[in-house]
Amino acid sequence: MNHFDWIASLMTIVGLSTPILLAALGELVSEKSGVLNLGVEGMMLLGAIGGFAAGVMFRDPWIAVLFAAASGAAGAVLFGIFVLLLNSNQTATGLALTIFGTGLSSLLGLNFQGMILMPFGSIFPRTLSHDPVWQVIFGYSPIVYFALIMVPVVAWFLNKTRAGLILRAVGENDHSAHSLGYSVVAVRFAAVAFGGAMAGIGGAYFSLVITPMWAEKMTAGRGWIALALVVFSAWRPGRLLIGAYLFGVLMWLELFAKAGGFTQVIPDIGPLGILLHALQAIPSQFWAAMPFLMTVVVLAVISSRERGSGNAPACLGKPFLPSG
Repeated sequence: MNHFDWIASLMTIVGLSTPILLAALGELVSEKSGVLNLGVEGMMLLGAIGGFAAGVMFRDPWIAVLFAAASGAAGAVLFGIFVLLLNSNQTATGLALTIFGTGLSSLLGLNFQGMILMPFGSIFPRTLSHDPVWQVIFGYSPIVYFALIMVPVVAWFLNKTRAGLILRAVGENDHSAHSLGYSVVAVRFAAVAFGGAMAGIGGAYFSLVITPMWAEKMTAGRGWIALALVVFSAWRPGRLLIGAYLFGVLMWLELFAKAGGFTQVIPDIGPLGILLHALQAIPSQFWAAMPFLMTVVVLAVISSRERGSGNAPACLGKPFLPSG
């Protein structure tokens, strides 16, 4: 595998990991406040169609991203109305949001079939973003850099700021936070809306960057992977970044196997050659299923986890009943 093949592979992994990382960061903040939103996939699809529609109408990628964030946040606010104001079941309502987002995005997308947008390119000069070597650092969409920046920002917010402390307190003991005068519902609404906005931007990465056109269900289950990733990372942003790129590697292996890349780039000798020979024997369908198999396992851990165990917020998934 030559130098340029490694650069192309790395850039592919970064691109595949970015939407998962964005959606997972938003869900992490939501869950830290005590709200489990299983509607990430639906919010991503709302962001994908919202961003694409805005891109078609305004021909400005920055406005498209803002519309994508607003679309995802709108879906999250709708979810919040049911679970925070009407105290509906969070699991069932989240699943309903996924169904709603999938159906609504398909309906709205009928008007945009066959349309193509100009790709959301790099913000750096062309001499850097298209250089065969330097593009591995400067050749990405601004959304990639935004996702990477948001990892330390979210960690700083949760651990170093008063607002983050309040949010975590609401997630750990909502009644104590309420007794101290903090609005549990308002804090959770803000966290849920932020999670929806991040999921919307993650969905828009598909329709604005990966394939700058609209296709039904284009997120292809990435929202479920983001949900599992939050648990996989033990609700820690740093681990979330590592986990997102591990999932990205698995998805890259699927693409690489389908392209028959192993048979073309296997070196004759060395440990790398042995590894790639072993990978060659594994069908691409295995790599396609692996991220979702891991997702099922982690989601099963969610359902079987005893209350208060691990690093999960103590009030995760529990409705807030101040009069109870």
